[in-house]
Amino acid sequence: MTPLTTTVFDLGSRRAAKADPRLVARDETQFAAIAATLQEDAARLARRLDELRLIPAEGQTAVERDSDIRRLAAQQRLMQRFGIDLCLGRMVAAGDPEAAYIGRIGLTDRDGRRLLVDWRAPAAEPFFGATHANPMGLVSRRRYRWTGRRVSDYWDEVFAPEGFAEGVSPDDDSAFIASLGTSRSSRMRDVLSTIQADQDAIIRAGSPGALVVDGGPGTGKTVVALHRAAYLLYAEPHLTRGGGGVLFVGPTDAYLAYVDDVLPSLGEESVRICTLRDLVPEGAAAGTEPDPRVARLKESIDVVAAVDRATRYYEDPPRRRLAIETPWGVVVAGPDDWAEAFGSADPAASHDDARDQVWNALLELLLDQLDDEDLPRAQVRRWLAREEELAGTFRRAWPLLDPVAVVADLWTVPEYLRYCVPSLSADEVALLQRADARAWTTSDLPWLDAARQRIGDPEASRRQRQNEAARAAERELRERVTEDLIAADDSDLKLMSILRGQDARNSLDDDAETPRLDPDALAGPFAHVIVDEAQELTDAEWRMLLRRCPSRSFTIVGDRAQARHGFPESWEARLARVGLASVRVAGLTINYRTPAEVMAEAAPVIRAALPDANVPTSIREGGRPVRHAAIADRDAILATWLAEHPEGVACVIGDPAFAGMPRVRALTPVTAKGLEFDLVVLVAPDTWGAGVEAGVDRYVAMTRATSELVLLS
Repeated sequence: MTPLTTTVFDLGSRRAAKADPRLVARDETQFAAIAATLQEDAARLARRLDELRLIPAEGQTAVERDSDIRRLAAQQRLMQRFGIDLCLGRMVAAGDPEAAYIGRIGLTDRDGRRLLVDWRAPAAEPFFGATHANPMGLVSRRRYRWTGRRVSDYWDEVFAPEGFAEGVSPDDDSAFIASLGTSRSSRMRDVLSTIQADQDAIIRAGSPGALVVDGGPGTGKTVVALHRAAYLLYAEPHLTRGGGGVLFVGPTDAYLAYVDDVLPSLGEESVRICTLRDLVPEGAAAGTEPDPRVARLKESIDVVAAVDRATRYYEDPPRRRLAIETPWGVVVAGPDDWAEAFGSADPAASHDDARDQVWNALLELLLDQLDDEDLPRAQVRRWLAREEELAGTFRRAWPLLDPVAVVADLWTVPEYLRYCVPSLSADEVALLQRADARAWTTSDLPWLDAARQRIGDPEASRRQRQNEAARAAERELRERVTEDLIAADDSDLKLMSILRGQDARNSLDDDAETPRLDPDALAGPFAHVIVDEAQELTDAEWRMLLRRCPSRSFTIVGDRAQARHGFPESWEARLARVGLASVRVAGLTINYRTPAEVMAEAAPVIRAALPDANVPTSIREGGRPVRHAAIADRDAILATWLAEHPEGVACVIGDPAFAGMPRVRALTPVTAKGLEFDLVVLVAPDTWGAGVEAGVDRYVAMTRATSELVLLS
């Protein structure tokens, strides 16, 4: 990065008046200072990373060093991606002659002068929150549009008469509104500098409890969700320090690809982003449940209770007496001993983890039956653990389970399903049976997730037992070697006897080399969970997320009018049913994305299906009426649009036969959710069906358009 030697402003001939030095001189000086400091900081950051990478470290020191490297590397990537265009804009407060410049990050020069205020800092709040009704102490505000690290436009707002003395070129709202209609791309565009007051208030709300962001199409719900993730990590560092961090859950892979770049552009790379499918390994290949009756039935069952009963079926203490003759005497595992050992399992432990607890408790009960002060307990314990009849009886009574196999058995063994869900009728049990037990559908995912939670990961448990067995064998060998060394020690001081001391045992019995299990990155717990398109989640899917967030700290983003299966209740009632009691609802009512012409045609569609739908108000006109044409005209319409628009993206929705074109996507109403396109072409929307689901599909598809909408029939 080199210091600035030329103007940063490239406003073109149409905006030549805005390039007047009286309007931009202050900015030019500030940008030069920002560029110089960024260059110094980039060099300093590179040196520090080199130093950290050369530091040898072990244990906790290595963890802290690696954490510092990841944090600084993320800063380096952000600084390599942005230069002076880290600056979003400036604001001037009443009584303060100095303008405060707002940036993606905070920046201070070598003399301690603040060059950029981090957009998440409290001091930056007026830049986003000030309105003419509530200027928050500002007299003026300027927002930049950057193109290739040059300012291609800027907008000034004046909140008080003295603001005109600050060197501004006042715009009315139309300039900003016009910017909302610029061409889209395959990724969500950067909107940080244009976040509006209603959105910013929600972004900056605290994390405790559940916050619902309710808003119709184009109100910026996704913008709020993503920027809120970055804000919370900055404003509430406890969410990361030992808290588990933030999980962001989106509706589809297409959606994740669309928003994937937003958080890194805000300097945050620690947020886990996924779909509900990603929460279990089987989700990637899971299909849609072909029978809606099966989907509704699986969603109506208390999955956790059913899986718990399915697991307890395999935790059955023996009821017969087992006598075992050992070299040290006879021990008896009676029904009471089995019951006591089984009762010792930690209720919070998974089945497979508790299995080891129960086995250890049983061995201790049997050891206690041998009343001998000189009993070599460790040796006797090893002998008992290898006793074939005892071990075999225990394996049958508390077997190691595979959670996937347990769920598969529910759909292929009617008697087992009837045992696990006694409330099901014979017809319902039959309905849930299928030929291929592992033909997983999205309706199975909550069952698989609950089974993993209750039963555990069999591979992890297997690896852990292998590690423990290896350590036990190593200890046994070490004890034999120790006894041999002591026996062979003929010195007067008998120095080798110190090997029997606990300190020596502790120093030799080192866990450092024992392999550690890699936890599932999406298993949680997380300190905060953000859910987009949350109106579609079933109760079982909600419980998948609640299991990952014990604090019940959620940001829930959705629109009841876009729920394909209906959403007749309030958010509060809906969430209380799944266990979220502390719920706040914040509404977004202004549609920044969708032109008024499109909304005028979309509003009657959704109100025909949902008369009380909360339809947002569009604040801009696109200048193009909604077009109606024949299906046969589809390719000609797309070709003409592509020729006339060298930039932007289009989408055809509802046409399985359309294979796509350059800059033209082919999607369904479901996969289009959360996305936006310059041109949207709907194919035969009147044939999509009747009722709420079809009405919602048409409404969602129509409101993906940011510029033009064409309806083909």
